[in-house]
Amino acid sequence: MSAEDRRAMIVHAVLPLLIEHGANVTSSQIARAAGIGEGTIFRAFKDKDELFDACTAEALRPDHVLDAIAEIPVDQPLADRLVEAAEALGAHLERMGALMGALHASGRVKHRDPEQRLKDQKSTWKGGRRESMAAIRAAMVELFTPEKDRLRLPPEQLAALFLTLLFGGRRLASDVDAPTTRQVVDFFLHGAVEAE
Repeated sequence: MSAEDRRAMIVHAVLPLLIEHGANVTSSQIARAAGIGEGTIFRAFKDKDELFDACTAEALRPDHVLDAIAEIPVDQPLADRLVEAAEALGAHLERMGALMGALHASGRVKHRDPEQRLKDQKSTWKGGRRESMAAIRAAMVELFTPEKDRLRLPPEQLAALFLTLLFGGRRLASDVDAPTTRQVVDFFLHGAVEAE
């Protein structure tokens, strides 16, 4: 196994542990989850901070959600496509939030200078957050494109509006009044006013 493959294997094994235990995860727990000796961890990563940074970068990568969106059949109804995409995006956001929350709650708060933070964001995925969001938006455009002749706005605008509604709604809604994914899609496609 190459050094890069070993690092990736360790990161994938550690992510669930970090979500569960935060930065309090032990080297022995990491080794057990990855099926390796503790020494192997520190041959792949100089310390736990470097491993945690690699895990954070992996959690922020949009590859998994982009793959999930790409697998949505475009021959199914638009509402169903959007529900599937919204659920994949929601799972991605929950995974990121769970990891960040666990790391923060366990006391791992890094206060870096702004230049270092920008470098870290750019190394996360092909250039950073902006490029990640652009890739997600482009994937969403593909879901709207088969209906482009029936749409009131171009697929590019609808993808941006849908993502704004979806991401904004998750932050603002409490558990009690949070709309279901199907309700968000229905509202997006049909609006707030009943047809007369």
